[in-house]
Amino acid sequence: MASSFRYAFGSGVATGSVASITLYSLYSYMIQPMMKQESAQCATQVQLKEIPDMKPYGGRKDFTKYGVPDRGPNIRFYSNHALSYDQAKRIPVWVAEHITKYDSIGSANRRHSYFKADDNFPSIFAANNSDYKRSGWSRGHMAPAGNNKHDQEAMNDTFLLSNIVPQDIDNNGGFWNRFEIYCREHLPEHFEEVRVISGPLFLPSEGEDGKKYIKYQVIGDNNVAVPTHLYKVIVTEGALQSSQNGVTGPFAGAFIVPNEPIKSKEPLKQYQVPLMKLEKASGVQFFPKLSGHHLTDLCTVDSCDLISQDLLTLRFISRKMENATTVHRLEKSWQEFKNIDFKPGQKEIAFLTGVYEKKKKELEKKESGKTEL
Repeated sequence: MASSFRYAFGSGVATGSVASITLYSLYSYMIQPMMKQESAQCATQVQLKEIPDMKPYGGRKDFTKYGVPDRGPNIRFYSNHALSYDQAKRIPVWVAEHITKYDSIGSANRRHSYFKADDNFPSIFAANNSDYKRSGWSRGHMAPAGNNKHDQEAMNDTFLLSNIVPQDIDNNGGFWNRFEIYCREHLPEHFEEVRVISGPLFLPSEGEDGKKYIKYQVIGDNNVAVPTHLYKVIVTEGALQSSQNGVTGPFAGAFIVPNEPIKSKEPLKQYQVPLMKLEKASGVQFFPKLSGHHLTDLCTVDSCDLISQDLLTLRFISRKMENATTVHRLEKSWQEFKNIDFKPGQKEIAFLTGVYEKKKKELEKKESGKTEL
């Protein structure tokens, strides 16, 4: 009814003063109140239609009535490292360490450590050893076991699979291992503070059709993601060498390494990238508190040279001899040293000969004691 009156008043033309007054009075006292009431009813109906059964929550719709979707904690702390874990890929996003020269000194031994699932995360989001078995990929530490010789518990923590990624076995035992030694042994001798963040990357490559794709393998029943690349970003402070001209840092270096075998002669600097490039690729801002600060390139104040592959081989043999539990195993390692395909220096020969002779006396005494019993 009000609609028809409104139409008549809006489109009709009244003639004569009496007619005008009468019509206006009718509109003011009858039609206009009806129009307002109808308008309010329509607005209420529209409002209810737009947000059915929705109650305000803090001035907003209650989008998360049954809880906020959870991808796990942003950070979890362990004895000597911290990490952020990717529950979908079953590998870490990043692993952070504060390395000192004292961390690698002590009696902790990896023989007492075992790879195992990290119980800090729900089992449906965790990797298991069975995922790696016969996969063709090694279990690569992001926080290395060798950085934790000062404490057995800290070393054990590095064997939790939340700290592990599927890594090419040659890369793990070769170039990446030498990179870890550089961070563990060289840097703490040249800088007061050394902090390292390591992790996996998934970078695109161009397909046959000219388009870019991110392709990666997954392993095991839990579909553990195999990264295409690995990274380390290093920040040091307090240079201990006078050659730094009084510059104390911070010094920074970012490196992206392909998850594949790398020739022993390739230098570390070949894999150095701008920090911003690594952050863009990983989606991680590694040092928010340093944002806007000038960071001096680490490799301009340090050689960024890794130990040679030959020296690494000698280290492996030395460790085997030191860890030998029988004379037979010791002799096997000694023969391995004699058959290496390069000529070590006199210093290295003298060192390994000393290790061999000391260990042989120790084991012979131990075995003779067993014979007497």
